[in-house]
Amino acid sequence: MSQDTSDLTPDGGSTAVPGSTTGATAVTPSGTATSTASTYAGDTDDLVVLESSRPSLAARAAGEALGTFLLVLIGLGVTLYSPLSNAGSLGIALAFGFALVAGTIALGHVSGGHFNPAVTLGAVIAGRTPVRDLVPYWLAQLVGGALAAAALFATIPSALPGLVAEGGTSRTFFSGAANGYASHSPLSTQSNGQVTFDLLPALLIEVVLTAVLVAVVLGATSRRNWHVAAPFAFGLSYAGLLLVAIPITNGSLNPARSTAAAVFSEGWALSQLWVFWAAPLVGAAIAGLAHRAFAVDADSDNLLEEDHLVVDDDSLLDDDVAVSPRV
Repeated sequence: MSQDTSDLTPDGGSTAVPGSTTGATAVTPSGTATSTASTYAGDTDDLVVLESSRPSLAARAAGEALGTFLLVLIGLGVTLYSPLSNAGSLGIALAFGFALVAGTIALGHVSGGHFNPAVTLGAVIAGRTPVRDLVPYWLAQLVGGALAAAALFATIPSALPGLVAEGGTSRTFFSGAANGYASHSPLSTQSNGQVTFDLLPALLIEVVLTAVLVAVVLGATSRRNWHVAAPFAFGLSYAGLLLVAIPITNGSLNPARSTAAAVFSEGWALSQLWVFWAAPLVGAAIAGLAHRAFAVDADSDNLLEEDHLVVDDDSLLDDDVAVSPRV
């Protein structure tokens, strides 16, 4: 048969290689199969079908859980022990940023690499992720984050909290990684209450910074951008934005991260948790609406998906067929 292969169609559909017969099946990005109209003369054994495929919802949810586990384990772990390691705000921000880069590179092709309920909401509103994926993704992210926090909580040495603060408990120690405002703002703690950030500044900073983060994610995964650079755009922007937010709220921008920390902290963290759901989700909605309004072909994109080739001729494998990333 001919050794020439077809390029992927712009919409992610399927094409047949010359030398094949009619009846090739085109699979659209949404998973709908359609029949191609091309007619070729040749042996049906030589048929090469290019189709767009994506992992199952269960696989994507598992990818989100694992990625969020990685993000929270590294980010919260560095935050938790920063009083002892002197990591400071820069170390914490870089830990979250590096973890996001690593998770996105490793798992972005599976689930899109959200690892954040705010990113998922923004992607849904922008038309980049199906609405039906919203709740499964959120549940997976919450489970992954909670498991990471549980692992960190279980490994706190019993004598450590008392060394850090007189009469401290494991929950007291873990509260240092929780998000908060007013008297629980990191700057308030460091200044002995002389400087505080009340509810309104906390809401405003989380809305604005999350909107910027989600806008970067949506922009970096546009068809007009090169996907290889996207994970670094995510991580660098996340780290930079956290440097702004950490003195004010301890840096959330991610409800899954905030929930994971609050569950194992003192009661005040749970009572203030609503702020770190409401503000990031509002910011994500703003970014999603803006992207949908101004981006070109926003509703046809998906975060970090790939178009895969399904080959029915082993002679082409490795030599003439490649997986082409959707850009």
